[in-house]
Amino acid sequence: MDTTKLIYLVFSSVIVLALVFDLGLLSKKNAVVSLKTAMIQTLFWVLLSFAFCGYLLYENVDGKGKQDALSYLSAYLLEWSLSIDNIFVFIIIFAFFKIKENNYGRVLLLGILMAIVFRIIFIALGSELVARFDWIMYLFGAFLVYTGIKLFIQGEEEEFNPADNWAMKFMRKFMRTTDEEPHGKFIIYKYRKAYFTKLSMVVVMLGLIDIVFALDSIPAVFSIIPDPSKKLLIYSSNIFAVLGLRSLFFLLRGAASKFDFLQQGIAVVLVFIGIKMLVAYWIHVPVWISLLVIIFCISASIVYSIYHKRKGVPKDIPL
Repeated sequence: MDTTKLIYLVFSSVIVLALVFDLGLLSKKNAVVSLKTAMIQTLFWVLLSFAFCGYLLYENVDGKGKQDALSYLSAYLLEWSLSIDNIFVFIIIFAFFKIKENNYGRVLLLGILMAIVFRIIFIALGSELVARFDWIMYLFGAFLVYTGIKLFIQGEEEEFNPADNWAMKFMRKFMRTTDEEPHGKFIIYKYRKAYFTKLSMVVVMLGLIDIVFALDSIPAVFSIIPDPSKKLLIYSSNIFAVLGLRSLFFLLRGAASKFDFLQQGIAVVLVFIGIKMLVAYWIHVPVWISLLVIIFCISASIVYSIYHKRKGVPKDIPL
């Protein structure tokens, strides 16, 4: 077995074992996840992700272990920072549907598993496009610059509203749904017909909304790892970040209004990596510079949010 196949095997095994461990902690029916458990779980996923980075460095595939590890770490931190912003959308969705706290774990698990499937599809498609058409990277770059600028200037009136979202309209049109209390069930049978409950609707919405998130995150990760043959680095950085979403949700759900300027930090990162992709033909920006920019922008936006409160921002959304 060659080194690349071995790394794939290790990565797959780690994910399976970690999910089994994760299921035992967070997915028990009617279990309420405490802040302490969420902290332990978040630390577990972060350490696991960094451990895989160390493994890439140790294996040193084709003598590029240091470069691969740095690319993976940069891509992971980028996806992780984008995930933090996504969590606040998840919080709004749970509040809108009035999901009970003891159902959070199972609903998030199914929604995130759907997100992983979509990410795998998008990464495979993106890798194929990049391999066939070099110019697609410039399209990705322009899209990220546009998205970053739009995110930076986005006002409060443009915040996510589940009632008007396309995913909600899609579900109401194509799914037989009910607003009855689900009592922990995803499907309720009435009059010999199956109806999807609010829990199912949240799962579907989380999966569908992640398609929109992937439109930003997939091009972004290609800015860090432009070589389509490095699918393992792209898959692993993306999947580790997504798998950590659930525990991060429980950790941050009580602090939705504490990071008012996080989206501005993410916006600057998106603009930077978009410009990096646009000038790549003339100017080579090392991966370590991208890593420093990501760390600085996200850290600075979080610190700034702690000491500055945006006017007119409501208190944390009660769940």
